[in-house]
Amino acid sequence: MASSAVKGLPTADTHLRLSSSKSAIVELVKVSPEVSAALSNGQPVVALESTIISHGMPFPQNLETAKEVEAIVRENGAVPATIAILDGKPCIGLNVEELEKLARLGRRAQKTARRDIAYVVATKGNGATTVSSTMFFAAMVGIPVFVTGGIGGVHRHGENTMDISSDLTELGRTPVAVISAGVKSILDIPRTLEYLETQGVCVAAYKTHEFPAFFTERSGCKVPCRVDTPEDCAQLIDVSFKLNLGSGVLIAVPIPKEHSASGDLIESAIERALREAREKNITGNAETPFLLARVSELTGGSSLASIILLDAIYNKHYVLCSAQRFFLFCNKACDGEWIQSNCYSSWHDNFAYIVK
Repeated sequence: MASSAVKGLPTADTHLRLSSSKSAIVELVKVSPEVSAALSNGQPVVALESTIISHGMPFPQNLETAKEVEAIVRENGAVPATIAILDGKPCIGLNVEELEKLARLGRRAQKTARRDIAYVVATKGNGATTVSSTMFFAAMVGIPVFVTGGIGGVHRHGENTMDISSDLTELGRTPVAVISAGVKSILDIPRTLEYLETQGVCVAAYKTHEFPAFFTERSGCKVPCRVDTPEDCAQLIDVSFKLNLGSGVLIAVPIPKEHSASGDLIESAIERALREAREKNITGNAETPFLLARVSELTGGSSLASIILLDAIYNKHYVLCSAQRFFLFCNKACDGEWIQSNCYSSWHDNFAYIVK
């Protein structure tokens, strides 16, 4: 005889109906008026993650940085859509009060990757989105461009630990263009690029043949694609989405030379920090914050300064302005019909229902 708990579980048919229900999306997701208006009018929108706000730096520096980033996006003619989960509600675009709430929560907000979304929402928790969850929500409402500092990757010794960031698998299954400064140099960059190849992700570098290493311009790893202009990037993104490949595009833009910390100093500090992490048995998602903090200490704050500059300014003259131009160029090239391509039609149907 089935227990009452089992009887209370939804049937497969019920589950399928719920998962396809647009009313369920309306109840779960909140799109800010500014973002909804921009998407409805075909204006450029740039998605931003929120983990850097909660876990990247202390209050009030994190709030000031978040505001500065959003201001830069607006100055370049686009609408910022910082994404986070507040009180169990996924928010696409945060107002000033919501930004401050997240900034004050700091590490009390859960670092939320794709696997954590359902739990944080179900428990009405607060979650700061990583690259993978930001991509998921951006794709849900049809935001095609996401700008971040650095993505996650394969951790060093990942061949033994299998510690691989969900950012990489998300790039393999979610058609969003991610503009970043490459992969954090605390990670195994060659294996990260191999894994991205396995996932079918198009990886390009901007005005260089070498993949940048977050803190520095060079990693020693070559990229399969090089793009030299915003128009090149736009064509790459547009064709990728039109072909309905189902995967994202990663465009790596090096940190400006004048702001790049000494590569040798950073690498030496990283090696020491990695040894200390192993000695203290610090693993999983606790490892990256520890390594970044320790590297900052060992380098007298120079690496933290690079992170703050990178994530606060998001490479103002190279990344944000270009990301906006990518979007505008794609829309112009497609006579404004890019967002109606096959891979985005269902998300835009959902978005239209959400803001109806």
